Amino acid sequence: MTAEYDLSRKIRYGGDYNPEQWPREIWEEDYAAFDQASIDTVTLNVFSWATLQPAEDVYDFDLLDAVVGRAVEGGRDIVLATSTGALPPWLAHRHPEVNRTDFQGRRHVYGQRHNACPSSPVYRRLSAELAGRLAERYAGTPGLVAWHVGNEYGGYDGGCWCDLCAAAFRVWLRRRHGTLDRLNEAWNTTFWSHTYSDWEQVVPPNMLSEHWRGPDHTAFQGTTLDYRRFQSDAMLQNFRDEKERIREHDVVTPVTTNLMGMFRPLDYHRWAPDLDLASWDNYPPGQREHVRMALAHDLMRGLKGGAPFWVMEQTPTITASRDVNPVKRPGVLRLWSWQSVAHGADAVLYFQMRQSRGACEKYHGAVLDHAGRTDTRSFREVAALGAELRDLGDAVVGARTPARVAMLFDWDSWWAAEMTDGFNRHARYVPTVLAYYRALWQAGAQVDVVPTSADLSRYDVVVAPMLHLLKGDIADRLEAVVARGGSVLSSFWAGRVDEDDNAFLRDAPGPLGRLFGLRVEETDSAEPGDACPVRLTDPGTGEETTCAAELVFEVVVPQGADVVGTYGAEFYAGTPAVTRHRHPGTPGESAEAMTGEAWYVATGLDDAGTAWVVRQVLDRHGLVGPYADAADVELAVRERAGQRYSFVLNHSGEAVDVPAHAAGTDLLTHRRIERGEELHLAPTDVVVLREE
Repeated sequence: MTAEYDLSRKIRYGGDYNPEQWPREIWEEDYAAFDQASIDTVTLNVFSWATLQPAEDVYDFDLLDAVVGRAVEGGRDIVLATSTGALPPWLAHRHPEVNRTDFQGRRHVYGQRHNACPSSPVYRRLSAELAGRLAERYAGTPGLVAWHVGNEYGGYDGGCWCDLCAAAFRVWLRRRHGTLDRLNEAWNTTFWSHTYSDWEQVVPPNMLSEHWRGPDHTAFQGTTLDYRRFQSDAMLQNFRDEKERIREHDVVTPVTTNLMGMFRPLDYHRWAPDLDLASWDNYPPGQREHVRMALAHDLMRGLKGGAPFWVMEQTPTITASRDVNPVKRPGVLRLWSWQSVAHGADAVLYFQMRQSRGACEKYHGAVLDHAGRTDTRSFREVAALGAELRDLGDAVVGARTPARVAMLFDWDSWWAAEMTDGFNRHARYVPTVLAYYRALWQAGAQVDVVPTSADLSRYDVVVAPMLHLLKGDIADRLEAVVARGGSVLSSFWAGRVDEDDNAFLRDAPGPLGRLFGLRVEETDSAEPGDACPVRLTDPGTGEETTCAAELVFEVVVPQGADVVGTYGAEFYAGTPAVTRHRHPGTPGESAEAMTGEAWYVATGLDDAGTAWVVRQVLDRHGLVGPYADAADVELAVRERAGQRYSFVLNHSGEAVDVPAHAAGTDLLTHRRIERGEELHLAPTDVVVLREE
């Protein structure tokens, strides 16, 4: 099912609340503070398994009854979690096989969280049973708006390598490949005498088998790729187990789990069909991460075909998991929260509502600190944001992003490219994707981040950085984009391997060669910082500019493509670094109107060079935004029922003056704005413009 959005409501505001950690008199203080901050939603019961089920055959819901009852009494909406993200000690003690075996082959004992083997029959049975009992008891509770299954699936090493997982992996392989002959073909097992003659001979690829220097160094990439797919599917099955039991008692309330953005161990596109709504935890790794966050928001929105998502967790102040944990500067919480709404969030929730008194997250940021104060800077900012969201009402709830640019994000390409020997291990998938997204973002393009299986027919531009592994008919569908006059942009290492991570027995970029009109003859690599100049020439004006490139330098032979950029050093000086292949339009149509273009960047261009190429592509379709030349000023758009809402956000750290791109009313200040009027944006400032 898909979540039905109640348009009479507002952007949800609140977060993880753990009253089971506190005496009941504290609950009353908390709810009084929640009233001050306009908190309307609480996520309950995230880590309470040991309390709910103190022994295998004993359940006790008295405390949770009180917790849920107080939330209902306080008029809060409830996101009710199933508590299965951390095992109770008795379970690990009584059934030690539920503990994970790590990548080094070590069987763990009880500790931490996200600590269950996903293939354990005992874990699957007991977690599903708990979810079912919770749903039976609390389905229909006033204000219940979502079920929250598990928590941040992944855990230590992102998987398990025990005997149970080995057996489950072999079952998974039978379903995927059918026969041993097909498995041996997929894994190219004639190499190094690896041909399997019995399914029982297959073991998980880890430090004891195919890996020698860590997760990204494997003798058989196809084996490791399949194991990563299997582990993602195994944890997804855990989610499905619980969801199925919930659905026995509640067929209406949306079921979700908190994802983690660009999280490598789990392919969230494989999870998307099972999520009723996408939600994720936004913990950026630094203080200048606004572009990375925008990319992650768009990725999460793209999981459900552009439907709004929830930010299930963010911190009001600091995280507690880094080596260095800076406080969010004044105004940043508001800015980043509005950015999430601008990109499609219909909920902005925190971890946590009150700081824990002990353990590893006792200094993690919270709405209320250890003293429960409501006169701190951070609480005042939380309350001010809550008031703004309350006053906004239902204006943007359910609104979607009218994107004409698609960026392909592919976990299989991520996994395969980063464990491939022979290239450059300094060239990484997410930084490459982020570089192209940054150029799109600064240019003001509205972007959907989608899987390679997505319908591309509604996009004018498709950007596919490092599309290393090709699945299904993606090559044909990219050709269809240019056949109808659209543009495709890709980068080095594209089209090298098939779905099994075996090289195409043809010139690179394999099935994409016809699209880009070239072949790659050699692939050179260099150490970080060892740059090569690249000269770029505007195809329309002939104007030249120079940028730098590093890490990867493909030697390209054009086969129909025009040369737009050339290397300035090494033995390939003067040869193509950037190409454009123009495709004739549909017969009977205007050739100029219907001509499509396929751009290929054969090297790791710096930010200036990447931005130049992206602007060339966007300009052709009129997709460069009005604030493209104002550094770090973001424009994001949502639409609903014909009404357009524009979010203008200043991430620059300085005051900025820009002419308004449209007339309308700023919903935060209620000020009338005329088109062309100078907008004065203070640092961290936000405008939510309801356009006329």
